[in-house]
Amino acid sequence: MKRNLFLLAFFLIFLITGCGSNQEGQSGPASASAYIENKGSDTIVNLALAWAEQYQIEHPEIRISVTGGGSGTGIASLINGTVGLANASRQITADETKQAEAQGIHPVEHIIARDAIAVIVNPGNPVSQLTLQQVSDIYSGKISNWQQIGGEDRPIVRLSRETNSGTHVYFLATVLRLGDSKSKTLFSTDTLLLPSSEGIINELRQNPNAIGYDGLGYVPKDLKVIALAGKQGAPYVLPSIATVNNNTYAVSRDLYMYTAGDASDAMKAYLDWIVSPEGQKIVASQGFVPVAR
Repeated sequence: MKRNLFLLAFFLIFLITGCGSNQEGQSGPASASAYIENKGSDTIVNLALAWAEQYQIEHPEIRISVTGGGSGTGIASLINGTVGLANASRQITADETKQAEAQGIHPVEHIIARDAIAVIVNPGNPVSQLTLQQVSDIYSGKISNWQQIGGEDRPIVRLSRETNSGTHVYFLATVLRLGDSKSKTLFSTDTLLLPSSEGIINELRQNPNAIGYDGLGYVPKDLKVIALAGKQGAPYVLPSIATVNNNTYAVSRDLYMYTAGDASDAMKAYLDWIVSPEGQKIVASQGFVPVAR
């Protein structure tokens, strides 16, 4: 009987001690940790990974998950509540905002970097400069041979990001439609839609007839970047940090992160760090354009 009482007392002490240690753990460093799930634009994904890696070194109590999938995917995930931070290389649309508000979510926009869209070709292509109108005519199918714009007698192979890409949406509005919101111009039906920047780069390397476009941070040095003129008679300008900041390059844009309402304390601290000099130094190292503060 005494032995049984002793075992019962020991078991109760073990339970109390165990519960106490769990409570202590919950109030210790583990409870201070935060998890940020970041998803969306493939243009931003490498930059977001670089930010997350450095921030977690400085703040080991924070865990950050970064995935791509496209701007549309990131915003859709924010709307359905599966991520807290969506990356987008375009602004959220009025329809997406309406969908979010129907779910009780108010998207808040944060500008986190700037970018230039570079028009790129195979290095063997003799064409080195184009007007925006010519690029629009190429992608809409009005121009179908390089000879029409000073090149060789070769068919033009058009490469584009897929429709869920924010870069695709921006290029359609700014280049194909030349900023005209009433324009109905579309990509030529024979345009090859590729799922990633890497797909466009690889195709350009092996196809001397191809033309593509991509965020400046993704353009390798072994491909040829086309100098663009905003209109006929305007100077032809190559994309760079300097030409984006002085507004001389015709196809530049802001890059965004969206939160569902006001950011939590941990997320706000992360967003503040991203736009700080330290965070913006990483922007420049990745080939993008830091935001002016």
